[in-house]
Amino acid sequence: MTALPTPAQTVGPFYGYALPYPGGPEIAPAGHPDAITLHGRVFDGAGEPVPDALLEFWQPVPAGRTGSMRRDQTTGGFAGRDGITFTGFGRVATDPDGRWAVRTLPPAGVPYLSVCVFARGLLHHLFTRAYLPGPDTEADRLLAALPAGRRATLLAAEEEPGRYRFDVRLQGPEETVFLEFR
Repeated sequence: MTALPTPAQTVGPFYGYALPYPGGPEIAPAGHPDAITLHGRVFDGAGEPVPDALLEFWQPVPAGRTGSMRRDQTTGGFAGRDGITFTGFGRVATDPDGRWAVRTLPPAGVPYLSVCVFARGLLHHLFTRAYLPGPDTEADRLLAALPAGRRATLLAAEEEPGRYRFDVRLQGPEETVFLEFR
């Protein structure tokens, strides 16, 4: 007789319950004139879309410091977004075709958005960067240290002004470069 795994022996995804939140992909305030769209797909090692991944994005706010969720001035607790204040943080789930999109502002002080990927089969989330084209990207030390083929996995492609594509490949020959923090 074969015993089936119990929930304690399986790995998610369990992200849909508490992690996504309303407005998660809307990092930039609605109607902001400098807003850009970053979008893409998440693929597994076989090149198939991952329909149940979750991506988080962090970036410096326009003043150059790292953003965070807004705090309530009275209680100190998280107040969420007010539709006006730029927080520099967003979270988005992939759709059934592995697609995702966020609307944000160009990062200040760095040429990239930090990305954290949660997906089925991963015991730990993965960290990467989505670099936007420009002179600061070409001078980035991390990118310069990578072979050209690996470097390309971190570069978002400009499809039209203000719209960039960044696909995440979890495994395989074009696997996205993932970063280790110690």
